[in-house]
Amino acid sequence: MAPHPTDPDTPATDWHAQELLLMREVMKLVGRSLAPAFVLREMLHLMSELLGLNRGRMVLADEAVPGAERTASVRHAYGLTAEEAARGVFRWGEGITGRVLASGLPAIVQDVDAEPLFLFRTVARAQLPPQTVAFIALPIEVNGATVGVLACHRIRSRQRHLNDDLALLRILATLAGQLLQLEQLVAEERRQLAARNEALEHALDVGSARYGLIGRSPALLQALGELERVSQSQATVLLLGESGTGKELFARAVHLASGRRDQPFIKVNCSAIPDTLFESELFGYERGAFTGASTARAGWFEQANSGTIFLDEIGELPLAMQSKLLRTLQEGTLVRLGGTREIRIDVRLVAATNRDLAREVQAGGFRQDLYYRLNVIPIRLPSLRERREDVRALALHFVSRANQAHQRNVNLAPDALARLEAHDWPGNIRELGNLIERLVLLADHTLVTAAALERFMPTALDRAPPAPASAPIPPALPAAAGLVRDYQSATSHDAQTLQDALTRHQGNQSRAAQSLGLTLRQFSYRLRKAGLR
Repeated sequence: MAPHPTDPDTPATDWHAQELLLMREVMKLVGRSLAPAFVLREMLHLMSELLGLNRGRMVLADEAVPGAERTASVRHAYGLTAEEAARGVFRWGEGITGRVLASGLPAIVQDVDAEPLFLFRTVARAQLPPQTVAFIALPIEVNGATVGVLACHRIRSRQRHLNDDLALLRILATLAGQLLQLEQLVAEERRQLAARNEALEHALDVGSARYGLIGRSPALLQALGELERVSQSQATVLLLGESGTGKELFARAVHLASGRRDQPFIKVNCSAIPDTLFESELFGYERGAFTGASTARAGWFEQANSGTIFLDEIGELPLAMQSKLLRTLQEGTLVRLGGTREIRIDVRLVAATNRDLAREVQAGGFRQDLYYRLNVIPIRLPSLRERREDVRALALHFVSRANQAHQRNVNLAPDALARLEAHDWPGNIRELGNLIERLVLLADHTLVTAAALERFMPTALDRAPPAPASAPIPPALPAAAGLVRDYQSATSHDAQTLQDALTRHQGNQSRAAQSLGLTLRQFSYRLRKAGLR
């Protein structure tokens, strides 16, 4: 039987060759498997067989429990029985092992019998060799913090210097820390991949994304059901609801679900067109109709021929244009600005507004006959607070889209999604989408928790309060008011009146000025004078 290297009678050993062999075998293990449990256990085995560093153990920190003392336990060992390893639990600062955990400094005990702090907790003294036994313990660090201890016994009277053992153990302790850190990184990557897979499952769920409309809430499904029932007809559809609820997507869904799906879909935002350009934009113009009209141009209605035209914010349409629109809808013809020839068109109209058109009619701000012509099939779109169960799917969709657009890899933790669901979202889907894009661009970590999300959430100061549903609508101006305005002093309207007008018109100064019978310049001057700008 070959003598063991720990035997004092063992012939001189080439310790340098033994060290190289140990390191080579350990690195082979690392190349074969990145699982720390397998590599660390075999490392302890090789320490004993090749260098006589016996009863090696890895003592690693236990999961922290609030209010309880920090402890660490033997997780990997060689030369210890299962019962001995189970006894290896140490509090921070307890015994030699606990001192190393608490201080992060190595400890060398030349004689365990002469050291009062040595506990003999794992192995009783009677189980150790009768010779003088030394004990070496080195800290294992991850990201600069001590997370464990690499320790072993050694016969003090040997042909090998203690400093040589200490130098090698430092290398092995460093390697152990790197393997544990790698294990943490892999675990974090797996958590992120699981979150991304969940997001992809939501994105691939066809049932929750019909016509690009994401969600399964009863309120959304009811609106979609009404949309699909009328899609094959030629009747005008009026989409009602708060700003930011996705009216353009619904209008496109009406088009895609109809027999006109292969024809043009033209969208027009009525609130973005100056009053003087409405007629030329909607109905086109002939060459020479006005200065600069060097060629004829087809308007939006002509371009939408055989397809669908979507008039968003139709409540902003001036009264003069409302009568021309009504004629076009009733007769199916239009006359270009500066022209005399009637052009026949076949267009399906989808209109949208966040105003109460019935009250606008009573106040004289909207033509009653046009209102009845538009209000053939009204569909109310639910606000986001009425479909909270859809917030999670929408948030994951926006995160995926923003990640792709900005080359980021941000994900939302479950508690962050729950926080988004709890918010009221007065700005609806538009507000949610903007918040998610801001979060993806500015988040400090790839996984955003509820605590990290909080700094991106809107506060009461971020938005003006919405106008109450019962807020009175100012009376419409007489027809002549658009041409001649009476002189009014610079103090004709107080600050509250100006602010109320801005709130009613969602911050649109042109519309707010018109509602008060002022020019934009007069309105802006009064805002500055009142300290509101």
